Amino acid sequence: MPYKAGERLPAERASRLGHLDVLKSELVNKLCKSFEDTVQSPISTTGSWRAIPSNAQPLPLVFGVDGSMQVIESETPPYKAVVFIKTALLRLDQFALSSIDKESPHPFALRDILADSALYHATVLPLRHVVVPEMSVYDAIRGIIFESIKDASLDGEPLETLKWIAYEKWDGKQKQLPLFECPHCEKTIATLSYNAEEGNCPDCKGKLFLTDMLGFHQEMAPDSAPETVATAYMSIHETLLLFTGVRYFWEKNKEILKNCLFVKDGPLSIRAQYSKLVAPIRRFLAFSRDQGYPVNLIGQEKTGAFADHLQLIGNNAPLQSLFIPGNQYVKEQIQHRPNRGAPYGKYTNYGAKVFVRISHYHQMVLNIPTGEYVENPTFSNLIGAERIFATLPTILSSRFEGALLPIELAHGVASLSTYPSAQILKIFAEAKGQKNE
Repeated sequence: MPYKAGERLPAERASRLGHLDVLKSELVNKLCKSFEDTVQSPISTTGSWRAIPSNAQPLPLVFGVDGSMQVIESETPPYKAVVFIKTALLRLDQFALSSIDKESPHPFALRDILADSALYHATVLPLRHVVVPEMSVYDAIRGIIFESIKDASLDGEPLETLKWIAYEKWDGKQKQLPLFECPHCEKTIATLSYNAEEGNCPDCKGKLFLTDMLGFHQEMAPDSAPETVATAYMSIHETLLLFTGVRYFWEKNKEILKNCLFVKDGPLSIRAQYSKLVAPIRRFLAFSRDQGYPVNLIGQEKTGAFADHLQLIGNNAPLQSLFIPGNQYVKEQIQHRPNRGAPYGKYTNYGAKVFVRISHYHQMVLNIPTGEYVENPTFSNLIGAERIFATLPTILSSRFEGALLPIELAHGVASLSTYPSAQILKIFAEAKGQKNE
């Protein structure tokens, strides 16, 4: 690796001739030729695709959730950094959907829909070199996350949903919170009494929040935190917003719940230490299905390995068809690794991957729950699949490739784009910083 430029001397330049010896190899030349070849190698999974059923009724109520985040860094040492996070939940009905032009939606029509049926949440987390009076960044982030999920502007509903999931309150049985790592003594003995939001470690007596059981503190240093903490918070808050709607109908009117479609931007998965929410979510989805009130839920993956793989196989697939990859296919064809170890997604996913091709312009990667984990899911394992696929044509957008209107509109509410929003936030952050100095 060359030396970087310093304050006095220039950077070291890499040799422009050093690659010539490498190109003398016949194998290397073949690889270079193959790399430069623009003809796509034929990849076909035609035999595994099946027709999308078309005999069900569309779901009349649709909810979409999305989130965004923007890191703001100062341009001078010590390079302070904060991150702004925003999530949004949008409700649509079939009447509202039918009134929107899928190719060129009128801005006033979108304004009216968003004004009546959208809510959002916003917060900010310090990442590094930001002084919080009488508090470390570590404890400040813990406190901010707890207060943010308890957001008074949303009447504390996301926190109630977290309690509903963590304590598995849907079946009326008082279940104990699993043990988790104490953010103070780092012993895996911390817990809270049933339905509690706060408490104390049984060993060190340190203050505990319910949000500590998620494990944000496990990837933070005393005075700094990586951006992955913000990414995890955004993903979990999106999940809590979505399940707040599920919880509301479950408690108020289960019959309405059967007629709702919940659409999440991104996969139905929670990774690393945060995955402890996956098991109770799976148990609820299986419980609600068995009770006769299935939760119709999908996640859409717009980027990543699965979206890239669909670009390779989608053009060879028949229209109005779907393909559900199993564990071996995912490992060998998408992750490009041996079929060994734990089955794909066993501990992190609460939705099965589904490749869908509706038309020449609409193909997508969806996640649909199965309830309990299924290593090689089939169409019959997908909860609410028939009504979900009957609803898909009514929520397609023609503005972007493979776009779904609920996600597109929710993104419009949640967006924190680089320009101009980030510039406004940066000015605000710097102004607040100067005021406190």
